Amino acid sequence: MKINIEQNWQKIKMHFSKSFGANMHVSIASVNKDNQPTVTPIGSLFLNDNQTGFYFEKFATKLNINYETNKDICVLAVNSGTLFWLKSLFKMKFPEYPAVKLYGELGVKRDATDKEYRAFQRRIRQTKRLKGSKYLWQDMSMVREIKFTKAEKINLGVMTKEL
Repeated sequence: MKINIEQNWQKIKMHFSKSFGANMHVSIASVNKDNQPTVTPIGSLFLNDNQTGFYFEKFATKLNINYETNKDICVLAVNSGTLFWLKSLFKMKFPEYPAVKLYGELGVKRDATDKEYRAFQRRIRQTKRLKGSKYLWQDMSMVREIKFTKAEKINLGVMTKEL
């Protein structure tokens, strides 16, 4: 079901924040030159205040390749928090969106600003002392911009009809 992206942008941003808290990633779908879809998990997507966003593009090779022939993408963020789902199932309705899709267009790849890099460092701070953190998130310096044009909430029947 379509959501007015401008009027609901703050709600959408809050949903994405909760989704990252539960999943540590969102899924970005794109289409290659042969019209084949692909989905890429991204743990570094950030939403700005003006229906735009960016992600750090280190491992997103398919998105980078697909950008050359088709800039359209769809981002799916699911709040899969256990407590959120248990409460919703008990009350037989969701108090807020369980999942949101954002449609948009990939923009330019560029160097990250200091502000963007600091936001990423805050997101991964809890993992800094783990050995794998250095291997995954060292040298995160390039971001790709996204302009979002449409939003949809995921319809889960009677449990989401009031949203």
